[in-house]
Amino acid sequence: MEKINLEEVSMFIISSAGIAKSNAILAIKAAKKLEFEKAEELLKIAEQEMINAHHAHFEVVSREATGKQLDFKLLFVHAEDQFLTTQAMIDLSKEMIEMYKIVHKK
Repeated sequence: MEKINLEEVSMFIISSAGIAKSNAILAIKAAKKLEFEKAEELLKIAEQEMINAHHAHFEVVSREATGKQLDFKLLFVHAEDQFLTTQAMIDLSKEMIEMYKIVHKK
């Protein structure tokens, strides 16, 4: 089993979550302009970035679950925080876009 570079994985998760968060915000702004197709495309990009982050996160968590003790760093805790808050933002973005559609009957 190959050793995990926790700093590298953490930065990957932070980067992916950052891209996802930016796209979720852009999706809301597109919906506000009634550009719903664009909003949906941006959400798809956000969700794919979160899938990428999830795979990296899962690798670390599954190592820990199999008994492989890892030396956790504050950077990884920050990565998890970014990962989880971004997922919440994506969920809220979806709801906001649906509200824009209802309000504008689209």
